Formats: sequence, C-alpha cells, structure tokens
Amino acid sequence: MSEIRIPLPWSAPPLSLNDRGYWRARAEKTAMARNTMLVLAAKHRLPRDAEHVTVQLHYRPRDRRRRDTDNLVATLKPICDGLAAGTRKHPGYGMVPDDTPEFMAKPEPIIHEAIKGEPGAMWLTLTFADPEHELADRFAREDHQ
Repeated sequence: MSEIRIPLPWSAPPLSLNDRGYWRARAEKTAMARNTMLVLAAKHRLPRDAEHVTVQLHYRPRDRRRRDTDNLVATLKPICDGLAAGTRKHPGYGMVPDDTPEFMAKPEPIIHEAIKGEPGAMWLTLTFADPEHELADRFAREDHQ
C-alpha cells in the first residue's frame, strides 16, 4: 500500500454543511474544490485506474474554537468527485472509476489541535494499492522464501 499526503490550498474549509445563501455561489465553490483536486492530482502524478483508494481529510484550524467534523463533509465530497473518473459534465481525474464504497473509502474527517500562532491548514492523505510496488514486493518475498 502507498500513502501520499497532499496539502490543500485552503486554511479553512471552503464549504460547510451550515452554509446558507445563494445556490449559485455554493455551486461555484463546489466546482472550484473539484477542479482544484483535479489540478493537485495531476501535479502529484497520482495513479489512474487504481482498484481502491482511501481519502482522509485533515483540518488544523487556526484557533481552538469547537468544530464539528460533519461540516467538513461538504468540502470532502467535491474533492472525492475530482479524484474519481467523473462524468462528461463534471470530469474527474480518474484515480478510481467512481467514488462509491466499492472504489473509495471516505472515513470521517480528522480535526487536529490548533497550533498557537500558525494559520489553519488542510491536507489529504490518500492510501491506495500501488501495483508497481505491490508486484515488486511480492517478487522480493518470493525470492526470499
């Protein structure tokens, strides 16, 4: 299994389940999050057509106010959409064919403790089977048996 950490460009979640307001503004933020993930996936040269990926969202807020992990799901959803193959209207990177449980696990986001004097930060950890490394590891184990 391979794990990669991808820093996200936001110091706070761009979307929240508590957001209210004009639907178009929310749709624009959703599209921005999905497209940002497309760019980051290409930048980090993530594999395509993986069998399964686990997407873990991390958030370290700038202060010690109480926060609810449920609200981070609004940001996680378009990130996962951007990683999956997507549709003609909303193309995705294609790391996995779909963001259904068969291909993608999305555990509850993790909120880390704030660090005094530091800005907020968000990042992802992606865990996936890396066929190249898996095959090399298997051959190495077979050679030593």
